[in-house]
Amino acid sequence: MRLRRLLAAAFLAAALPGLAAAQDAARGAGLAADRCAACHGDEGRSRMRDTPSLAGQQAGFITLQMILIREGIRQVPAMTPVLQGMPDKDIEDLAAHFASLPAEPPEDRQPRDAALLAAGEALIGPRRCAVCHQPSLHGRDQVPRITAQREEYLARAMIEYRDGRRVGADTQMNGAVFGLTDAEIAALAHYLAHRD
Repeated sequence: MRLRRLLAAAFLAAALPGLAAAQDAARGAGLAADRCAACHGDEGRSRMRDTPSLAGQQAGFITLQMILIREGIRQVPAMTPVLQGMPDKDIEDLAAHFASLPAEPPEDRQPRDAALLAAGEALIGPRRCAVCHQPSLHGRDQVPRITAQREEYLARAMIEYRDGRRVGADTQMNGAVFGLTDAEIAALAHYLAHRD
């Protein structure tokens, strides 16, 4: 059963670029108001700690992650009941909606810290973040946008990747953050959260 789910996810990842035309962002807006706004915010800008903002995120990334969670490949307990049994069409429309929204930083973003910004910026090149996430760090296809995101969410995600606790997602990230200290991750998260 697990192999079948993994194969289905791999097939979906290959097919995602062709799905964009079938997505209905207006329908997705209605679904988001009912199912997503309480945690991810009315305009896709999260106001909850450790909950990512989805506005301006790549539709392919959102679609893939929701299917991985729905199928039990990626473990996100808060999302499991929301996605259980959700049809692919609903997932695609939700993804189109969030991708259509402007990516803006959270309203409660922490003040800029010049030392953290400099330390985080210095890690982008050596960690080769721009190879997958693009030089703008806005992502593409199944690679997420990592700018203007919640700082504590970014830090937690990178720590989970580094420590091998984030599974069912992109394993390249485990290598990208391998060996980073908590302080380096905090600096990188601060830089990304403040880069619009």
